[in-house]
Amino acid sequence: MTRPLHIGESVAMKSIIAFCTVGLLLFGVSKAQQVVPPSLELPIDCNLANECSIQKYFDHDPGPGRADYACGRLSKDGDTGTDFRLQNYPAMNKGVAVLSAADGVVRAVRDGMDDVSVRDIGHAAIKGREAGNAVVINHGNGWETQYSHLKRDSVRVSVGDHVTSGDALGEVGLSGNTEFPHIEFTVRQNGVAIDPFVGDREFKLCGEVASPIWSTDALSKLPYRPAVVLSSGFHNGPADAGAARNGDYDQGAVNTDAPALVYWADVSGTERGDLEKLVIVDPKGKELVRIDRALEANNISWFVFAGVKRPEKGWPVGAYRAEYTLSRDGEMLAQAAQTMHLHVAQN
Repeated sequence: MTRPLHIGESVAMKSIIAFCTVGLLLFGVSKAQQVVPPSLELPIDCNLANECSIQKYFDHDPGPGRADYACGRLSKDGDTGTDFRLQNYPAMNKGVAVLSAADGVVRAVRDGMDDVSVRDIGHAAIKGREAGNAVVINHGNGWETQYSHLKRDSVRVSVGDHVTSGDALGEVGLSGNTEFPHIEFTVRQNGVAIDPFVGDREFKLCGEVASPIWSTDALSKLPYRPAVVLSSGFHNGPADAGAARNGDYDQGAVNTDAPALVYWADVSGTERGDLEKLVIVDPKGKELVRIDRALEANNISWFVFAGVKRPEKGWPVGAYRAEYTLSRDGEMLAQAAQTMHLHVAQN
């Protein structure tokens, strides 16, 4: 959960708020009209089918458990934002724009915090700055949006700036209380956090009709995906989640002299009892590796790899195929498949 960002408010912003208030009194706008939410567009410039994904949603469980708007478990106890996650660090380094979800005025800005996992620096180092580099936009009538964990020195707006929907605010980063490149998108109405997939109405889990405040276009790009394969690939030895997410594994390094042939998958949204399968097949169609197992715990982030050591005579040249699938209650939720052409090692 990210705290609201309060860094200051321009005189111009106060004047705008005052003017709007007077206008409402003069023209007799009803209370219902005053609280109409903005229509929200996507806050990130990426393809949610294969470049980024939602890692965590708003938590609707009032107790110590967690439950997202679809009655799934893609949340964290007490979370009030929606996390849009990139596949890996190279994607972050390349630069992915964070976009204003609606027209408004910039209320607060912070920049200058390093892009580093909280696991490396500890929570004490970011105390009071958990949102990292961030931007808050006032959309009027008590509505505001916050964009947290932006990349250092990427923020392009200042307090008091007028922005329109789709304007670039900065880039996705790794600042503040985060362990992977993403933005946390938070919506508030009069200071109360609102789930954009539900809207500003009382929501009871399972079976309730929600009133999402995403635009029709944005909502069409946000189908609920209970599990996602973020990235996958081949490697020439035991695989490490951190190295894979850092983009350290070059498939070109796997050749006929490679000490091992390994396939790895970085997955989000796994649950206890899910069935995962990982298979590697050689050029002749023979299975070199096969894993079929039920997972023993819930894991928002899950990393798996399996492989086989090089045979005495080396790897036969040709196309090796690997596949990873994750199923739940008989339904396949996530899949990744790749083919790699093994080449002769060059001296």
